[in-house]
Amino acid sequence: MKIKRIAILGSTGSVGQKALRVIDALNTSDQPQVTSYEIVALSANSSIELLAEQARRYRPKFVAVTDHDYYHELKELIGDLDTTILAGPDSLVEIAQLAEVDIVFAAVVGAAGLPAVLAAAKKGKTLAVANKEPLVIAGELLTRTVKENGGIILPVDSEHSAIFQAMQAGSRDEVSKIILTASGGPFRTASLDDMSSVTLEEALAHPVWDMGPKITIDSATMMNKALEVIEARWLFDVGVERIEVLIHPESIVHSLVEFIDGSVIAQLGTPDMCLPIQYALTYPLRLPGIAEHLRLDELGQLTFEKPNLKVFRALALGFEVAKTDGTAAVVFNAANEAAVGEFLEGRIKFVNIVELIEHCLGKHSVKMGVSLDELLEIDAWARREVIECLKQKVL
Repeated sequence: MKIKRIAILGSTGSVGQKALRVIDALNTSDQPQVTSYEIVALSANSSIELLAEQARRYRPKFVAVTDHDYYHELKELIGDLDTTILAGPDSLVEIAQLAEVDIVFAAVVGAAGLPAVLAAAKKGKTLAVANKEPLVIAGELLTRTVKENGGIILPVDSEHSAIFQAMQAGSRDEVSKIILTASGGPFRTASLDDMSSVTLEEALAHPVWDMGPKITIDSATMMNKALEVIEARWLFDVGVERIEVLIHPESIVHSLVEFIDGSVIAQLGTPDMCLPIQYALTYPLRLPGIAEHLRLDELGQLTFEKPNLKVFRALALGFEVAKTDGTAAVVFNAANEAAVGEFLEGRIKFVNIVELIEHCLGKHSVKMGVSLDELLEIDAWARREVIECLKQKVL
């Protein structure tokens, strides 16, 4: 039996916890098993109680807490286990490079996981990428590093997983365009005036998907789709002019690929992250899993519409940034992350999120071909600029 050895970066987050559920189901399936899945390493930033629970259940060889202040507390919780405890920001890099690891499952929100993902790429690991930041911030650098070292990126994001699956129907040269679908979030039919009075509770009330708060807000602004456009540009090596976004409120068709002969291949499934997570872990095999199966006879109609780019300014900016290339995407992502944090804390209005992003983009001089250290410096600058902008009451 083949053994896949996995490190989960961000195991206490929403996607990380779902990945563990998927692995549990795969390892306990009634079907004849051709592969077993071993948890070698787990990590968290500060959720050490949950991390300790996971460590006791899965008995990984390594656990990491990126906030060093929690090291001693974690050691008290699991010091009796035969598990090596790592601490500090560099602990993710250590885990990602372990010889014992085959698959690095990256689910760390923000830029914090980028050095670890690049480190894994340099070792030729299989990268199951659930968070958007690696490809948004360092798309050119990451894809080049993966190619040079014989690795592979398997997208976990439902839309990119759908594209990845659909593209197997033909060669890359035969692709005419990629169509990313979007639920439209809670404000799909909202006007500009409506957006000015959006509350935190309304923005967090996603009609379809169950996600963490930051990603839910990104869906409400459609920033998530803007970031996915940038991701797709690098992940599938297609020009931005060949990427399209359609609103699909039922969230059943997760994305589509149109080929040069006019054929359109779509991937359909229930709106459950367990499905793309499992495909990334079992690829190239398809195995029975825990995701609910789709009942086409119960769906009714499937609808598609173009997004209103005046209402969803973040998506329009995403296309502009993707065409600009260079470090614009770093600022775009970091400013959004900082602004969403401020909104979640109740310090700014919903509409201020995009205004802060535009402010930062306007002050940044785009650079090309920069190093990882430079990317992280620009990321940090954009976050500081958001805070400074609020202090100066620029908006």
